[in-house]
Amino acid sequence: MTLLLGIDTGGTYTDAVLYDGAAATVVRTAKALTTRHDLAVGIAEAVDAVLPDPPPALGFVSLSTTLATNAVVEGQGQPVALLLIGQGTEVLGRAGLGEALGTDPVLALAGGHDAYGEEAAALDLAPLRAALPELAGRVAGFAVAAQFAVRNPAHERRVRDLLRAETGLPVTCSHELSRSLDAPRRALTALLNARLVPLLQRLVLAVREHLRRRGVAAPLMVVKGDGSLVTAETALLKPVETILSGPAASVVGARALSGAGDALVADIGGTTTDIALLTAGRPALDPDGARVGGWRTMVEAVAVRAVGLGGDSQLHLDRDDRGRLALRLGPRRAVPLALLARIWPQAETVLRVQALRSEPKPTDGLFALLLAAGDQPPAGLSRGEAAVWRRLAESPVAMEAIAGNYLERQGLERLIVRGLAAVSGFTPSDAAHVSGAQSHWPREASVTGAEVWGRRAAALAVDAPADGAAFAALVADQLERQTAAALIDAALSAGGERAAAADGLLDRALRPRPGLLSVDVTLGRPLVGVGGPAATFYPAVATRLHTRLLLPDHAAVCNAVGAVAGGILQRVKVPVLPIGEERVRVHLPEALRDFGDRAEAFRQAEAAARAAAEAQARAAGAAEVEIEVAREETVVDGVGGRSLFVEGAVIATAVGRPRVAAG
Repeated sequence: MTLLLGIDTGGTYTDAVLYDGAAATVVRTAKALTTRHDLAVGIAEAVDAVLPDPPPALGFVSLSTTLATNAVVEGQGQPVALLLIGQGTEVLGRAGLGEALGTDPVLALAGGHDAYGEEAAALDLAPLRAALPELAGRVAGFAVAAQFAVRNPAHERRVRDLLRAETGLPVTCSHELSRSLDAPRRALTALLNARLVPLLQRLVLAVREHLRRRGVAAPLMVVKGDGSLVTAETALLKPVETILSGPAASVVGARALSGAGDALVADIGGTTTDIALLTAGRPALDPDGARVGGWRTMVEAVAVRAVGLGGDSQLHLDRDDRGRLALRLGPRRAVPLALLARIWPQAETVLRVQALRSEPKPTDGLFALLLAAGDQPPAGLSRGEAAVWRRLAESPVAMEAIAGNYLERQGLERLIVRGLAAVSGFTPSDAAHVSGAQSHWPREASVTGAEVWGRRAAALAVDAPADGAAFAALVADQLERQTAAALIDAALSAGGERAAAADGLLDRALRPRPGLLSVDVTLGRPLVGVGGPAATFYPAVATRLHTRLLLPDHAAVCNAVGAVAGGILQRVKVPVLPIGEERVRVHLPEALRDFGDRAEAFRQAEAAARAAAEAQARAAGAAEVEIEVAREETVVDGVGGRSLFVEGAVIATAVGRPRVAAG
């Protein structure tokens, strides 16, 4: 038996799994509420719950984290300096680079190479040396991006060596993250990576310290956005590669738990639903790089369609032009009323009072609360925000006490945007507590909340349900319909289709009603449902889409399983390009080499790609390594019937399982 520990931090819960790697079975699971103000707190609670005392010998520990994704989306991270080589500040207008940079410093240096790797201009380090004393005091790291660095990284390396020698601060070079030519996107990816280094470092150190206190000495791995694993040391060098770590782990875990080869995977959490495609047992990768927070990076990641829809999605009441009730869920998360009652029992009393009113108020069933309290308000709050923060620090507050004060409403909204506060209201999780499908938290708050929200709905629309139980069923139905619509949209997009004209027919299929026209939609692949609420809501979703539902055991902790079920995967691409009519240039990882014979050039490129891929895989934590090699070669017909070599490359992929600690 080789025991492994998998950890995943989600929007609502942090999961931990003790996993038998030899038998590929789950031994023990645990959940803890995610502590967004300090992820390490929730991780420690989940780890303590899953590990016996004393802990068994572990082969390795693996962490799937939302830290990188959330930090990019929310614009968090330490200030860094961006150094551009051979390109001016005009590139800040491309790929969202200037927006991502914000007020952080940027410095353009002469230098760079051309498309063949030849030096286009000499590197001028004088401006950098002159600016370093000021820069070193303002930033926590550096991002370096040179023109055509993927064809010749010499200038990036010289700048990196100078920065490390003079400042000792972390330096990210764009050629270390991607071999693609798009210079602004490479610069963007390097910039985000440099910002994330201190954040991930704090998390890794906190997790390591807790494992040390528990007597666990196993290697620590981290899940990348493509679902593969790397050592924590490697992740700290390239933390940007952990973007979409959580969704990637869910796909790997879904494959491991279900055994499905071709399927749609839907992972429903408290905040989002992540949808991905499995083909022949492998997740599809996004060919254009991970898109996060509006930026298209060059990070290899699983192609995931993330929808702001989950068990804790905020509910919105409205009515259509016929006066009928129109519900909408998401995209923001709300704290379920049942969970609020667990942490603040007075919520049930307030709800009962609201349920007895002769006329409901638009704010009934809504509360405001802090997500993380403390002795003093966080730095950077305005006076109004700080006032609301202090009020909520005493206890959650019924929304009606804030709604009448414009300044407090605005202050609360800004606290919510910053992730410091949240709204609590009736959610699909509450609906599941009303029906008895879930029993995590005090059910009475959900039952009373359904009555309160049902009365609000009845005052708004002519067809609102008569009682709380019927209203709760309507909310569950809304989640199922929105989920089915998201799956249909993902399936159409995966097939390269999207017909807006069909939207009306799809709506009729998902919302059956009497009439002459009946429409059905069938999903062409089985649905693998994972995530905490999957067992509650996905049977009805699969029925709507006339497909088979695979709901594997331990689906509620699928991401934590994926954190240990994945393997090491490293790719190395070595370009091979023509130089004039007689020579072929191989862009080796460490140097450029020219050959008179194309076949010999490709042989040398393959040897170099194999060696580099194996070295990277072993550095990332792999034990035994297998290497797959693919060759790309573009040849066209030239003048006089002669073939003309345009470009080529050798791509080596090294795969293996992580090394495990000696028993």
